Amino acid sequence: MSGIVPELATIEREVRPLIAAGRFEETEALLRPYLASGSGPLVLWRLLAAALRPQGRMAETRAVQEMLVAHAPGDFPTRFDLSETLLLTGEFERGWREYHHRYSLAHTAVIGRKVQLPRWDGRPIPDRTLLIHDEQGFGDTFQFMRLVPWAKARSGARVILEVNAETMSLARRSQERLGFDEIVVRGTLPPPFDLHCEMMSLPMAMGLKLADLPGRIPYLRPDPERVERWRQRLAGLPRPLVALVWAGRPTHFNDANRSLTLAQLAPLAQPGVTFLSIQKGPAEAQAARPPAGMSLVSLSDEIHDFEDTAAILAIADLLVSVDSSPVHLAGALGRPVWVMLPFVPDWRWLLERTDTPWYPGTRLFRQPSRGDWGGVMAAMAPELARFAA
Repeated sequence: MSGIVPELATIEREVRPLIAAGRFEETEALLRPYLASGSGPLVLWRLLAAALRPQGRMAETRAVQEMLVAHAPGDFPTRFDLSETLLLTGEFERGWREYHHRYSLAHTAVIGRKVQLPRWDGRPIPDRTLLIHDEQGFGDTFQFMRLVPWAKARSGARVILEVNAETMSLARRSQERLGFDEIVVRGTLPPPFDLHCEMMSLPMAMGLKLADLPGRIPYLRPDPERVERWRQRLAGLPRPLVALVWAGRPTHFNDANRSLTLAQLAPLAQPGVTFLSIQKGPAEAQAARPPAGMSLVSLSDEIHDFEDTAAILAIADLLVSVDSSPVHLAGALGRPVWVMLPFVPDWRWLLERTDTPWYPGTRLFRQPSRGDWGGVMAAMAPELARFAA
C-alpha cells in the first residue's frame, strides 16, 4: 500500500487541475489506464465520474456512481451526485430518495433545519400540524411551492408554510392557490407543529413522478398595484417586450457553466424587439453597453424585490433567461419563458427535451456541445424573429 499512495497522490495532483480547467477528455485519458482492469482506488473512479458527466455521458457516469455507492454506501457526496444523475435522467423515485443526502455534505449541512420532531413521510396526519419550510435558493422556493397544496391534501393536516423574506409577499398573496393555513417568515419562531418537511423533500414524501407535473399553473400571482405601476412605466415601448437575464448569481457553484455576457446575446438583436434588462448583480452593468442594434431598456436599478420582477414578467411578452430564479418565478406565474441551457444542465431540466414538465409555457434552448452558446443563439434568433412577427 505504501508504494501505491505516493503514485495515487501524484495522479490526483495532476488530475484535479484538469477538471477545474474543464479539460475533461484529457482527465479521462489520463485516468483510464489506471482503471483498465475494472478495479482501482475509489478516488480515481470518483474523478472519472467527474470527467464523464460534463461530457454528457450519463449512462457511464451512472454506472461509475452506482459502483461507488455499492462499495462505499456511507460516501454521501457520491450518493448526492448519483441523485442528480438519476433526476436528470427522469428517474424520480430513487432520485428523490438519494437527493435527501444533500444535508450530509460539508457545504450544505449548515442549511439543514435542526428539528427534533419527525419528518413527514407522506402519510395522512389529520388533526395534526405540518410545518413545510423552504431551504435553498429563491428559484427552488418558486419551483417547489406548487407541492404545498398537494401536501395539504395528502396529509389532511393544518399546514404552516415557512419561506424566506424575499418570497414572503408573493406566497401570502397566493394563499388560496397554495392551500396553506398559516405563513411565517424564515428566521422567526413558528407556531407549534407536530411534523415538518423541507419543501424539496416533499417529492420524496409524496413519491412525485414526472406524470404528476405540472399541476395547477399558475400558482403564484403578482401584486395588481405593482403591475399597474409597471404598465405605466413601460407604456409606449414597442412590442414585443422581451425581459432579459444573461447571468446567474456569481456565487453559485456552477455559475461559470450557466452564465453568459450580454455581448454574447448580440445575435438576438433585431428590429422591432424591445429588450428589458431585469439582470441583477455585477452583470447588470453590462446593460450600459448593449450589442449593436439591440434596443435595450435597463430596469435593474428600479427593481427592488421579486414583486417588481413578477409585475414586469406579467407585462412582458416573453422572458429570455439563463437558468436562474426569474425563470422559476415566470413559470410559477404562468408566463412564457425561453431558457438558455448549458450542454449538461441542472437536473431539473432533464435531457434532450425542448420543453419541461415543470412549466408548460417554457421552451428550452440547449447548447449543442459543451460551451457552445453560439449554437444556442443560432437556434433562438430565428425563433425570436418569428415570435416578434
